[in-house]
Amino acid sequence: MRRYLFFVNQPYSYSILRPLQAEIRRRGDEVAWFVAGCSTAPLKPDEKRLKTVKEVLAYGADATFVPGDWVPYFFPGIKVEVFHGMARNKRGHKNEDESDHYRIRGWFDLYCTQAEKDTEKFQALAQELGHFAVAKTGWPKLDPLLKNVNVGERARPEGEPPTVFFASTFSRSVTCAPQLADKIEALSRSGNWRFIVTLHPKMEESVVERYRGMQSDNLRFVESDEDLVPLLPEADLMLCDTSSIMFEFMFLQRPVVTFRTKMPGPYLIDVQSVDQLEDGLTQAVQRPEQLLAAQKELCSDLHVFFDGRSSGRVLDAVDQFLLEKKNSLRPKPWNLLRKLKVRRRLHRELAKTSH
Repeated sequence: MRRYLFFVNQPYSYSILRPLQAEIRRRGDEVAWFVAGCSTAPLKPDEKRLKTVKEVLAYGADATFVPGDWVPYFFPGIKVEVFHGMARNKRGHKNEDESDHYRIRGWFDLYCTQAEKDTEKFQALAQELGHFAVAKTGWPKLDPLLKNVNVGERARPEGEPPTVFFASTFSRSVTCAPQLADKIEALSRSGNWRFIVTLHPKMEESVVERYRGMQSDNLRFVESDEDLVPLLPEADLMLCDTSSIMFEFMFLQRPVVTFRTKMPGPYLIDVQSVDQLEDGLTQAVQRPEQLLAAQKELCSDLHVFFDGRSSGRVLDAVDQFLLEKKNSLRPKPWNLLRKLKVRRRLHRELAKTSH
């Protein structure tokens, strides 16, 4: 029986790792969670939590899975990067996020990639540096969506208004939550639309309170630490700005409307003014064929697999690494200064972890 560890540093990690946990349990293996830097509230009663570094060392995991870009190097077992988003979620918008995705910091033994081009890029880096391996596995977070029998147009009861999933990021330069609050409230009160609303964990509290106060029969507010994946299939379309969640939603083969997005393309309907918003939503409900075709092409580019079995491929890749590759790699760089910083960072993150 193998033992695995999940290293959680951000709230979004829970929904990425839970499909992996389900596959681990299905195989009869064991998994524990170590949370540093965010709330432990999302943990469920049947999920084993390790509270201290001492407990982690005693647990002796064969592998630690990480959705972020760092992990304590002294944790037992190999370190596996499973990523916090799809590789090129800034498609068409060159910025630091994309280059940062390929930055090799020397923490990970195995990178589990999602797309053909990104796999090629990481494999080239692996060949050059020699101290890590790469496996094209897909992203565990998408497993529940891709297994969903309701992919495509949602069966909506007669007379029920369309449901819009509204998600907004926190950055002031791209967020649309403050500008759209009044309009979304008016649309929900009209009875012609339903909304499921969630905001980024770092969103200004005044904006969060504004949306919390808008709740009604036609508007549900979802706290940022809730798992959003089970809620996505409940919506007919998504309204977003520049949050990468819109690409996840596209795997349901349902339309996305954006407000002044920084990532435009034929795979979404972008509106430039509040007055255009309802027209954009109405257009999306019609499920334009060209838009859906462009979405499908984009999804194929972002993620190779559509079978909902990425978690299994990740675990198979770990098994293969442990059996065949672990002892053939070059030693990692010493990175003494970076290691000292990681120890300090872990201490800080543990101090702010809420229970």
